[in-house]
Amino acid sequence: MSSIKRASTGGGVTGGKGFLALLVATAVSLVIALQVIFLKAPVEASMGIVQKIFYFHVPSAYGMYLGAFACFVGSAGYLAKGTPRMDALAKAGAEVAVTMGLMVLITGPLWAAKAWGRYWTWDPRLTTSLLNVLVYVAYVVLRSFTGHGDAERKFAAALGVLGAANLPIIHYSVQKWGGQHPKVISNGGGGLRHPDMKLALTLGFLTFTLLALTLLWQRVRLHLAAGRIDELEEEAIELGLAGDG
Repeated sequence: MSSIKRASTGGGVTGGKGFLALLVATAVSLVIALQVIFLKAPVEASMGIVQKIFYFHVPSAYGMYLGAFACFVGSAGYLAKGTPRMDALAKAGAEVAVTMGLMVLITGPLWAAKAWGRYWTWDPRLTTSLLNVLVYVAYVVLRSFTGHGDAERKFAAALGVLGAANLPIIHYSVQKWGGQHPKVISNGGGGLRHPDMKLALTLGFLTFTLLALTLLWQRVRLHLAAGRIDELEEEAIELGLAGDG
């Protein structure tokens, strides 16, 4: 009993004021970004109001990259050290990559319906982005429906490391293979000529960065807490304080 009390009253998962500050910053950034995007940034001449999807589509893709990178770091760290914190980071990163990736796959076709006259085309960047989301969906499904042993975690970690290899392919697919996907903010792209458009995109990047970090932090805390509960349950069973059913 004493060991259970020590485990349950020991150092908690990191959080507290730091997480609250991040949450508030995310909320404030979101409110300001929405005001600038819809009330300040001008309506683009050819695309009309649909162009404003751009301020969500591109930052959500960046958020997907952040989640995938966190999954890579956590997966590589778990393969190297086998610590619960690295495993929690990998799992949280995959979940964030799926969440942000779904935003990309939803906003992209909505924009394409106006720009291309159809929702989907097998453009290199679209195809590689879809593949990337499917990789992390596979990771999440694997962790959700398999056991929690070290072998399952290492197999998922290997998938998390391999999934990161697709990120540079997504980024450079337009330059290498062409396709219909536009280059707006890169060299040779059309650009955002109005200063308020650039401001809206900058705020979009800031908001989705904060949102991705908030989700990562919260999911890591949740996974670590769940792991500790499992450890306490196992210890209680060993001490005869709970049944194994």
